[in-house]
Amino acid sequence: MAAGRKSTGKKTAGKRKPAGGNKTAGRGRTTRSGAGAPPRPGWLATILDSITEGVFTVDRDWNITYFNRAAEEITGIERGEALGRKCFEVFRASVCEQGCYLRRTLESGEPGLGQAAYIVNARGERLPISISTAVLRDERGRPVGGVETFRNLSVVETLRQELAQRYTFHDIVSKNARMQQMLSILPRVALSDATVLVSGASGTGKELVARAIHDLSRRRQGPLVTVNCAALPDNLLESELFGHAAGAFTDARQEYPGRFLQADGGTIFLDEIGEMSPALQAKLLRVLQERVVEPLGSTRSRPVDVRVIAATNRDLGRLVKGGRFRQDLFFRLNVVNLHLPPLRERREDIPLLVEHFIARFNRLQGREVVRMAPEALAILMEHDFPGNVRELQNIVEHAFVLSSGDILLPEHLPEPLRPPSRPAGPGPVAERASLRDIEAAVIRSTLERCGNNRQRTARELGIHPTTLWRKMKKLSIG
Repeated sequence: MAAGRKSTGKKTAGKRKPAGGNKTAGRGRTTRSGAGAPPRPGWLATILDSITEGVFTVDRDWNITYFNRAAEEITGIERGEALGRKCFEVFRASVCEQGCYLRRTLESGEPGLGQAAYIVNARGERLPISISTAVLRDERGRPVGGVETFRNLSVVETLRQELAQRYTFHDIVSKNARMQQMLSILPRVALSDATVLVSGASGTGKELVARAIHDLSRRRQGPLVTVNCAALPDNLLESELFGHAAGAFTDARQEYPGRFLQADGGTIFLDEIGEMSPALQAKLLRVLQERVVEPLGSTRSRPVDVRVIAATNRDLGRLVKGGRFRQDLFFRLNVVNLHLPPLRERREDIPLLVEHFIARFNRLQGREVVRMAPEALAILMEHDFPGNVRELQNIVEHAFVLSSGDILLPEHLPEPLRPPSRPAGPGPVAERASLRDIEAAVIRSTLERCGNNRQRTARELGIHPTTLWRKMKKLSIG
């Protein structure tokens, strides 16, 4: 106590409390000072100012009545400036207009835990936050306002983005072990001029691989020309590939150089090469062997410097055995073979790809969708995806069209994937169950793909075998 200041409390001589606490006369019990007593005035504010989560309270008219120190630091808005103002004026959050979590809590009486959103701080920066909400009640249990706590997830978001970048290679997104092995050799493949054959089912991303090879190659300053060999009949495809002279056929009023000459100095990507007829295969073989093209109706061959990348969703080896594809052309194309597994064989990529497509459609559509609900993600984890990554992209886009909020729900999925009826509400328990289902589905599919070899399964999932064993025991996976 400072000198010269009077004490406001009263002291009674001979009745000072011992340091160990108060003793109740005749009972022989010692009660520690303050034990079981409510916090002294001012304690609550001190406690709330000492935590790292932002806390604010509002009255029934949405006026801010309390604003702790962490709320000041996260938002960049001083307490005095926030108190008395409407909460939506202070936070400018992504959910304020579309579906305020605190409003939902006050209407339902149920607390909300760990909801994702964004706020804009005083410097105009967009910050990801996690929100929890509860109702404030008076002594009689009547609601008098609400409390919201929020955590700055900027560091978590940065780590998530770094993790996504770790599994993203020139717009190819995967954490699957086979895909990662293929991606690891892609730079070396790109630096050579070898012809590449990319195989895999439709929608697996073969054109993305071709583009990555081109972008990493010494030809990246040159053009990348794409031709779908299944889109045109033979006579038009030959003209499209090799060009034609003026007057070579009806309506050929002027010379057309063709795609090979257009790709001179760069790369030509021949998609669906397995659909090319044997006659056209022979002409393509000559181009690959002699590096010259001869346009239709012309007697003059023209040299061309082009790298060839071909792709197919068919088994060319089987087509060769059946006499439907030239063996010599197959050998010319199959110098480096890169195979892309279907999405059903790399289910661990589904959550990563969903995040990737959400970020893409947010940019394209100016939206602020935060995530896909675990229940919706669990549905996708069980889907076989005959259309592979392209189908998943279309599903996410469909959900964007139907959703008006910041979370993609099961009812936003295409009709065949929607559950028969919407659950009463996600809530924390349902969310945990859904995440458990997702984890179990990934482990089961990886085990099946690895022939129930746990060492290999753990290696593909990027976890220790002991961790895999514990997870399998916890999830009752035999």
